[in-house]
Amino acid sequence: MTCPHHDARDSSNPASAGEAIVRDENAQLDFSRDMSYGDYLQLDAILSAQKPLSPAHDEMLFIVQHQTSELWMKLMLHELQAAIGNIAADRLNPAFKQLARVSRIMEQLVHAWDVLATMTPPEYSAIRPHLGHSSGFQSFQYRCIEFAMGNKNAAMLKPHAHSAERAAMVRAAYEAPSLYDECLRLLARRGLPVPASHLERDWTRPYESSDAVEQAWLRVYREPEAHWDLYQLGEELTDLEDAFRLWRFRHLTTVERVIGFKRGTGGTGGVSYLRRMLDVVLFPEIWKLRTDL
Repeated sequence: MTCPHHDARDSSNPASAGEAIVRDENAQLDFSRDMSYGDYLQLDAILSAQKPLSPAHDEMLFIVQHQTSELWMKLMLHELQAAIGNIAADRLNPAFKQLARVSRIMEQLVHAWDVLATMTPPEYSAIRPHLGHSSGFQSFQYRCIEFAMGNKNAAMLKPHAHSAERAAMVRAAYEAPSLYDECLRLLARRGLPVPASHLERDWTRPYESSDAVEQAWLRVYREPEAHWDLYQLGEELTDLEDAFRLWRFRHLTTVERVIGFKRGTGGTGGVSYLRRMLDVVLFPEIWKLRTDL
């Protein structure tokens, strides 16, 4: 007769209790012939991609921070490109979902700076000599995001010229209509008075604000019931730029906190460059109409 104090299912024994739960759930434990979680996510490749170049403990933080940011940016581009395509095809409901997801991704990136901000100036100084001239300034995915959002700048093609594949990707984003360009074309298709100068133009040029475009948006905002989906689109764009501004601002404050006013490893002015980027307005009429309503 088995003593009740030594029953294999005795819940007072954490190990046996855990085994009982797994057994009761009939969970699969043998993956010798099936795809596992790690196989599906390619974790061996991902988790072996952290290669510190210095002996400093904190370099792992620096690498993981930037690698995870690049993964989030990959998803952001995936959603942005889909949203642009859906707006061009007058499919607004999926575009709204995709734009909302991009805004939430940007929130993740904002909070990621909180983790990097735990790195102190001496800790960063210990790894900086090992970075060479590498810099987030050179991120081809970030550049594609900027271009897709309408901040076009031909000079930003040059850092990617050494890789034909990446250069082609960045150039395609540079030459394509931006998210806002497609939104304005949509407004015109709906009969709103968007000037021809903003419907067919050189898409590689930075966007220039237009009083006529603002008037088109003002009609939407003054009659939201008559233009509800366009009104919602305007607010999705507002959310998106709001999140993007927070991302840029948090980047600035983290850099200033960690390196002060030293020049960036990529050759930019560091904090001074990031401060200038805060002044870039992506969807100017969407913001100006709030004063003029």
